[in-house]
Amino acid sequence: MISLISQVIDKVITILTFMIIIRSFLSFLPQFRSNQLSRILDDVTDPLLKPFQRLQIGGKAMAVDFSPIFAIIALNVMGWLIKLLLSLFY
Repeated sequence: MISLISQVIDKVITILTFMIIIRSFLSFLPQFRSNQLSRILDDVTDPLLKPFQRLQIGGKAMAVDFSPIFAIIALNVMGWLIKLLLSLFY
């Protein structure tokens, strides 16, 4: 049972990670910013990225947004912690 839950957690984290990466790449292509895929990616990944978007390096004109990297790291840490807690209780 724990193995199944662990696999589901890994798959969800993998899917969310790929969605964040795809959204990051699409942000460089303005012609794709108004299609349905972009809206779905924004709806799913915004809650993950918003807490980290305050952490930008540089001024307003040349700010570098590291929120996708921080969100992916946070997802992996949360997945690791959830699996650790599951292994402790079961």
